Amino acid sequence: MTPTLYLLRHGQTEWNAQGRLQGRLDSPLTALGRGQAKRQAQLIAALPPELQCWSSPAGRAVETARIALGGRPLAFDARLAEIDIGAFTGRTLSELQSAHPEQFSGGGLDWYDRTPQGEDFAALHARVRSFLDGLRAPAIIVTHGVTLRMIRLVAMGLPLARIGEMSVFQGALHRVSAGRHQVFF
Repeated sequence: MTPTLYLLRHGQTEWNAQGRLQGRLDSPLTALGRGQAKRQAQLIAALPPELQCWSSPAGRAVETARIALGGRPLAFDARLAEIDIGAFTGRTLSELQSAHPEQFSGGGLDWYDRTPQGEDFAALHARVRSFLDGLRAPAIIVTHGVTLRMIRLVAMGLPLARIGEMSVFQGALHRVSAGRHQVFF
């Protein structure tokens, strides 16, 4: 069974504000994004200081982690990186929907599983499972939207087909414990 997880999505970035998809590229946090990370700091303030803290190595996650976690020790793991969206990286969703309507015919998040030169859900699932299998104690994890959804899905033992049902919020704290999910704002 996966230990209790306290999950944070990075704060809003310049590309988030523009509707541009980042994937493995990076964009700095906006003032709103830094404010969201400060709110997360308030939400985790009462958590035990000895919790392990992990972050994706992407700059937006690292900046969020440094703000939200304050002086807590922090480790980085590439398995917490966002899903690689290959040739779609850096483009806007509306631009992609116009240029590649067939990719978006399934609805929801299904298109992430079919990006040209990208990572599919099975590969993301495998790297998230690998990371979670190594956790032995409760942890705070700073990551990205699709990866956070996958972490929740794996930790809760849900089928891959349910990934599109998972909501994720910037500036919030997602807690997964004993197969249950709670979100705190």
